[in-house]
Amino acid sequence: MTVFSKCFAAFLISSVVMLPALAQTPSTADPKASDETAAKSTPPAQEPAAPAPPTWSVGPIDFSGLVDGYYSFNSNHPASQVNQLYNFNDKTNQFSLNMAKLSLAHTPDPVGFQIDMGFGRAFEIFNRQPTEKAADTFRFLEQAYLSIKPPKAKGLEVDFGKFVTSAGAEVIGTNENWNYSRSLLFSFAIPYYHFGVRTSIPIGKYFTGGVQIVNGWNNIGDNNSGKTIGLTGTITTKKFAWSNTYYAGPENNDTSKGWRHMYDTVVVFTPSTKFNGYINFDYGQNTNFSLVSGVPVPGVPSLSKWYGLAGALHLQVNSHWSFTPRVEWFKDKDGFATGVAQDLKEFTLTGEYKMVEGLLARLEYRRDWTNQPFFDYGGVLGSKKSQNTATLGVLAYFGPKR
Repeated sequence: MTVFSKCFAAFLISSVVMLPALAQTPSTADPKASDETAAKSTPPAQEPAAPAPPTWSVGPIDFSGLVDGYYSFNSNHPASQVNQLYNFNDKTNQFSLNMAKLSLAHTPDPVGFQIDMGFGRAFEIFNRQPTEKAADTFRFLEQAYLSIKPPKAKGLEVDFGKFVTSAGAEVIGTNENWNYSRSLLFSFAIPYYHFGVRTSIPIGKYFTGGVQIVNGWNNIGDNNSGKTIGLTGTITTKKFAWSNTYYAGPENNDTSKGWRHMYDTVVVFTPSTKFNGYINFDYGQNTNFSLVSGVPVPGVPSLSKWYGLAGALHLQVNSHWSFTPRVEWFKDKDGFATGVAQDLKEFTLTGEYKMVEGLLARLEYRRDWTNQPFFDYGGVLGSKKSQNTATLGVLAYFGPKR
């Protein structure tokens, strides 16, 4: 190990000691090669090709868990102590619990289930829906669904319940992503979860397709009488995977007039276990109508659009060290996603040190900037066009690997 590596490792380990004890106890990585990842239409941002490790099991039920804590520094020192544009580690200039999570799963044979539950800042944001009447009931729940896989249905699987969206290049569990913070596209371009029915079926050697019928975006009970339709398709080979996801349906509150359309595509490159990458593109639009009358809202554009592009490279130096740069551009053309019409850019560099199996630390620098005075500086709201942050996160997890 080089002098630089020894120094950096010493810094991470010494910082780990300073984090709350909660962030040092064992806990989560989803089972089923993460079911959360399996729910996505694209493979996770992880080294593929490795065989699935054994799971922690009690009888027919597989368990996994995660505790994720961090300290973040923001050079703008916002009075709100919040890293703007962040999900989920948005608390800044303080120690914070990102998430503590427990998963239970049984692979369908032909009936199975998945339950992911937890608490922490990530769950507060994930389930934060002011108009959702069932929010209090489900605020600790990431996923809960029943799976059916008929033995003679050629691989067809049907899930019913609450499940994470199929769109995007990143997932909820921090340890299953390359970077510590989530991208702008994850935060603003796509939904978090749905409630309804989804299907998937392999067609041929390389393609898997699916259809979903759900209540909408980020809600348990529907906000109108319409339904959202989802279409997914993934081509997977040894060297790359290309996934496409499309959602369309009425998403305005209390009216089925005005549809929202969202298209997401992700290409994951996997040339070797040492070098991987992804490119993610999103496009969305929403036809805006008033809450009750179902007519255009005065002073609001009849059609809001948002779109963006993100890319990341994952460099696995050795069994302990890896580095991931990420860049992205996001245009919130009408302010629908972020509240301000703006062009956003973001650069992130994440260094990961895996201390032992089930315990790792990530040190991350991130810069966000925009063409509008969006970021808070001290107690002055919307006074800067950029934000610089540094974050040290520590993740302890168990399962699927013993």
